[in-house]
Amino acid sequence: MKHRGSTPPFLGPSGEVLRGSIAEVGYLRLGGLDQWVMIRGENVANPLLVLVHGGPGFPEMRLFRTFNAPLEKDFTVVYWEQRGTDKSFDPKIPKSSMTVERFIADLDELVEATRIRFGQDKVALYGHSWGSALGVLYAARFPDKVSAYVGAGQIGDWPASERICYGFTLAEAERRGNRRALRELRAIGPPPHTAQRMIVQRKWLTLFVGMVRGLSLWKFSRIMIDGPESSLWDLPNILRGTEFSTYTLWDEISALNLVKAAPALAMPVFFFIGRHDHVIAPETSVAYFDRLIAPSKRLVWFEESAHEPPFEEPAKFNAAMAALVRPFALGGAPVTQPVAA
Repeated sequence: MKHRGSTPPFLGPSGEVLRGSIAEVGYLRLGGLDQWVMIRGENVANPLLVLVHGGPGFPEMRLFRTFNAPLEKDFTVVYWEQRGTDKSFDPKIPKSSMTVERFIADLDELVEATRIRFGQDKVALYGHSWGSALGVLYAARFPDKVSAYVGAGQIGDWPASERICYGFTLAEAERRGNRRALRELRAIGPPPHTAQRMIVQRKWLTLFVGMVRGLSLWKFSRIMIDGPESSLWDLPNILRGTEFSTYTLWDEISALNLVKAAPALAMPVFFFIGRHDHVIAPETSVAYFDRLIAPSKRLVWFEESAHEPPFEEPAKFNAAMAALVRPFALGGAPVTQPVAA
């Protein structure tokens, strides 16, 4: 069962709908499939920001609405649930369509639709984890449509990151003397991993140190099905979509090496990296940043974050998006700001 959801309007001081604002949810036909899209912003004259979530198949919309609603003051924010994800999941989706090329094409249809509708030449792109690979590949292919690129949990050499993160998890099991973890981790061996073996490694990583800091797994999960945009009715499709997307995409995406596939980008680039990330090894994000050719680039460390800086340090993330990214999205330069590099 699909739950389309609803989203509250922006209201003025007298309770009237704020003129020039937008708050809508619906389905957009992308790549021959109905895919869920929400658009929110206090002023449609603001630059467009397209959020490209991770996973694959992991919806982050409610987390952004909970922790990062201030983005909607500075951007017209496009929340997109990719094919196979949550409200965009359908058991009839052909497995053969779950390819990187198809996702790039879906994203381009979304970007085109929003550019035309709002009369803007470019969009700013935010990509997280798997979405950071998709975002970079899109930005490299369609530079004339992207004003700025922001990556968190940024993929670089994905196979190298998997090796590092497996090594960390194994070492943590040894440090803790956890015999069951050691047995299971040694049984799967080092990467490259199948999706099933990767899930074993992620299970122990989550149990040992978690994927986020300062948020319990229960609270993290509870937010994802909170209203009004989501509900408990979404839970079956969240679970089925995550499993479907992971198993159909993993072999292709986990072999990506953006250092080779996208050595240069033609727009300003920002990497927002969690110091304690063990899902995507920060050293591989930094290595990619150092080698990436771009008109301008900036790496911002989130010292209290792991894999989800927007939700672990929301105030810093929101401020960085407003001070660093928005000026470029408007076609200018960043303002003087206190955000630590």
